[in-house]
Amino acid sequence: MSEFQAYLQLGFNHITDSYGYDHILFIMALCTVYTLIDWKKVIVLVTAFTIGHSITLALATLGFVRVNPDWIELLIPITIIITAVLNFFYKVPKVYLGHREKASKVRYPLALFFGLIHGLGFSNYLRTLLGKEAEIFNPLLGFNVGLELGQLIIVFIILSIAFVVIELLRVQRISWIHIVSGIIVGMSLSIIINNEFLQSLLT
Repeated sequence: MSEFQAYLQLGFNHITDSYGYDHILFIMALCTVYTLIDWKKVIVLVTAFTIGHSITLALATLGFVRVNPDWIELLIPITIIITAVLNFFYKVPKVYLGHREKASKVRYPLALFFGLIHGLGFSNYLRTLLGKEAEIFNPLLGFNVGLELGQLIIVFIILSIAFVVIELLRVQRISWIHIVSGIIVGMSLSIIINNEFLQSLLT
């Protein structure tokens, strides 16, 4: 196995690891308002998130950006809550003569911005793996590609479940959005409450 392949697998495993479910929760919050019909919008959205976390992942791994990892671990669930709460204000686009109304585009820059924060979280993990390796371009690229592949699989699963629930089980789309977003908010609040760094700040 080449170095690129090894880090690609590490990136894939990191994003799909159930122990790092905070990143999975964010992707869920980002995609909950969409179904398989909207796959093009979702690809653009996830790409915006990928661009964001790729930038800070590279900068932090190369040592150009240094942020206390404790703050990042606290900020990540906050980004999840903000994204999930915005879902409650999402208006399902109506269809007129076969054309869908354009939905709000605020989600795209938001995904890019929050991607910057998540990239700093990924960098802490990657830095420990790289150690003192002299050449980091291939590991960095492989890790990013692995993350992206993992994200796309998670997105496909989320959109497929949404399609089954909404189109086959005939659950109202707005109800699906609110229920899933509520669960995401609750789980993210639990992460924040149990954050040791926050507890140390409050005591």
